[in-house]
Amino acid sequence: GLIITGVTKVENDIEVEEIGKIPIATLNKSRFIGAAAEMNDRIHSYGTKIFLQLRMGLGRVARPSELKVTPIAPSAVPNYWDPTVTCRELTTEEVETLVNKAGQAAKIAKEARFDGVEVHAVHEGYLLDQFTISMFNKRTDKYGGDLKDRLRFPTEIVSEIKKRTGSHFPVSLRYSMKSYIKDWREGALPDEQFEEKGRDIEEGLEAAKILEAAGYDSFDADAGSYEAWYWPHPPVYQDDGCYLQLAEKLKQEVNVPVMVAGKMGSPVLAERTLERGDAADMVALGRSLLTDPNWAKKIKFGESERIRPCIGCSQCQEIIHRGSPLSCAVNPSCGREREYDIRPAQEEKNIVIIGGGPAGMEAARVSKLRGHRVELYEKRGKLGGHMLEGCVPDFKEDIAELLEWYKVELDNLDVGINLNEKVTPELIKGIEPDVVFVATGSKPMFPKVPGIDKNKVVSAGDLLLNADRAGDSVAIIGGGTVGCEVALWLKQKGKDVTIIEMLDELMLADPPVPHPNRKMMLDLLDFYEVGVETDTRLSEVNDDGIVIFDESFQESHLPVDTVVISIGLKPKQDLYQKLKKAGESYSLYLIGDARGGKDIKDAVWDAYELARS
Repeated sequence: GLIITGVTKVENDIEVEEIGKIPIATLNKSRFIGAAAEMNDRIHSYGTKIFLQLRMGLGRVARPSELKVTPIAPSAVPNYWDPTVTCRELTTEEVETLVNKAGQAAKIAKEARFDGVEVHAVHEGYLLDQFTISMFNKRTDKYGGDLKDRLRFPTEIVSEIKKRTGSHFPVSLRYSMKSYIKDWREGALPDEQFEEKGRDIEEGLEAAKILEAAGYDSFDADAGSYEAWYWPHPPVYQDDGCYLQLAEKLKQEVNVPVMVAGKMGSPVLAERTLERGDAADMVALGRSLLTDPNWAKKIKFGESERIRPCIGCSQCQEIIHRGSPLSCAVNPSCGREREYDIRPAQEEKNIVIIGGGPAGMEAARVSKLRGHRVELYEKRGKLGGHMLEGCVPDFKEDIAELLEWYKVELDNLDVGINLNEKVTPELIKGIEPDVVFVATGSKPMFPKVPGIDKNKVVSAGDLLLNADRAGDSVAIIGGGTVGCEVALWLKQKGKDVTIIEMLDELMLADPPVPHPNRKMMLDLLDFYEVGVETDTRLSEVNDDGIVIFDESFQESHLPVDTVVISIGLKPKQDLYQKLKKAGESYSLYLIGDARGGKDIKDAVWDAYELARS
């Protein structure tokens, strides 16, 4: 196998960032080599190869607040995050310095016993990619002009690397076949008809042949840009294998190996791709290995059904952007495996778990792995909790796969599952447990307005499980993630849908929605022409529809058949309070939504933390 690291900067004098956030290969050569060589020797012991990914810079997509200088770019163009900031155009000498630094960094990588490097990147709209795209590159020196001149920066880089490391030292290129840019800060969705302002497929193929001729040994293929961030970082709403069609076109034009990523975590899809061989020579996995680092091992031993799936929530990115160490929403030990793994319990205990949602299932799984006796009670006839309604839309299939994984794991671990069982304090007392986890979940909140008890009013969760309750016209009260997903789902079913949101934008409530997911959902709502009323509140539900008022307290009437409430959830703690009041000798814990969690990450992390201790 091959490991490709995360980005390492080649310099920190031109695009100056705070030192320590990202490794800088050329900053302290001896220290970098000392640390990396030891790591690489250990990796090589397993017969695995490793490439160092070298980043030339962020350019216009750098957040101004995270730089100590004005953002840079090929030309004086607006910054992506703050268009009021104009990026500084790099001088010819600075570009030449970056080429030189790339060569230095690659030579250091070779001395540190890396097996090759990956140049980051003619993809996603980073600095190197910006030089290759005419929309961002208006230069009149040797690094601007026609396609060949715009490609001079990446071609000089590979030439410099080969000169310093030798012709046999592999240099791969992270490469976007297509940009999916409609305009400044506007991306394009799958199958959307639009005029490409970035790199189109025709230019992508022509550029690939020039780059191959320049000396690149392989292409790590993907698509997209910051304008369409849901392509290079595909969220739950993207299809599996979303780059395969583009990679197939690329493979037909080049004679070097092509690697492809893009939601390739399905073992069936990955194997089929390699067997066919028309789209890729290698399959690359990123987030799937955060979710389950034993992905390959489980396939090898015929346990594909036990691979924990990535759910495309993009929380791994959000965690990093908050300044925390890398981790995963559904694998809490990710990034801290040594200190946060599951260890056998010193004493076997009798553990009862009340509630079969994600928190309850995770608590049961971890407790059983530690060697405890575990019984899980669920009042409904199915496991899943809010996951049951969450996986109803076709675009939420990843949630259904996670739910199935939990069922398989609990079955393999022989956890006692008691369905259709309503728990009472008397039942718990009769069991005589040592530990009780209360994971009773949450229930929808409803606004206190006239008419809220009418039959036309339904919670988002109930509607997802009973789609026939939706009339032809629907108002969604609440524009958070759930409200927007329900709106899209209904619109795809042919309903006339309007979202009513009290804030000035959709999907802004806490916790923050990761950028790729939010941007794609907003673009999907716009593409499907879902009605949106922001800065607006519900005043009344009547027989004809709803009365709403805006920030100026101007009322208006919206005729709708169905009113869907999606303004949040409140914890269900009645049973917990009764058990607490009973004062029995067992340890009692409240976890997940019942404790006030806000998403699946909160539920899983809550349960993992308490069950492992």
